[in-house]
Amino acid sequence: MALPASAPRLILASGSPRRAELLREAGIAFEVIFPEVEEIHDAVTPVGELAAWNARLKTLWVAQKHPGALVLGADTLVSVAGEALAKPSDLEEAHTMVRRLAGRTHTVLTAVCLCGPALENVEDFAVETRVTFRPLSDDDIRSYHALVNPLDKAGAYAAQEHGDRLLESVEGSITNVIGLPMEALLERLARTSAIYGK
Repeated sequence: MALPASAPRLILASGSPRRAELLREAGIAFEVIFPEVEEIHDAVTPVGELAAWNARLKTLWVAQKHPGALVLGADTLVSVAGEALAKPSDLEEAHTMVRRLAGRTHTVLTAVCLCGPALENVEDFAVETRVTFRPLSDDDIRSYHALVNPLDKAGAYAAQEHGDRLLESVEGSITNVIGLPMEALLERLARTSAIYGK
C-alpha cells in the first residue's frame, strides 16, 4: 500500500526490526526514528493500559520533534494469567518466561498509536491474539534460545523465528504476534491517507 504523494511522511517511532520489516513487506514507505523514552513496566497496571501508555509515549516523543509527519508507535506485551511479560533482562529470565508459557494459552496484545501532523488526530487502538504453546521441556527451551536471541522480545520468543518449535496454535493476527497488527493498521493508514492526501 502506497501513501498518496501529498500525504505527510510516515515515521515509525520504533527501533524494532520486526515492525520495520512488516511495513516494508506491505509496500509502505517510511523512515525510522528511535524514541528516546523510558518504557513503563508496572505489574499493577492492566496489560492493555500499560501497552497503550507506552505506545503513546513513544509516538508523541517523535511527533513533538517532527510536527509535519504522521507518526506510528506501538508496544507489544505478552500476557499470561493477567500478568504482563515484557522483554527479559537476561537469558535465565527468558527461560523462565517460556517455561511459564509452555503447554498453555497466553495473549499477545499490541497497542498502536497514530499521530497526525501538528499533533492532531491522535488515534489509539489495540489488537489481541491468543497463542497456545506446545508442552516444552527445559532442553526444548534452551535449544530454542540457542537459535533465537530472546532478550529484545516480549515474552522471550518470536513467532517468526523457529516458531514451529514452540507454537501449537494462533487465534487471530499472526503479524500482531510479530509486532504490528497489519490488518487493522492498513485500514487506519488508508483512512488517514485519504484525509491528508487530499
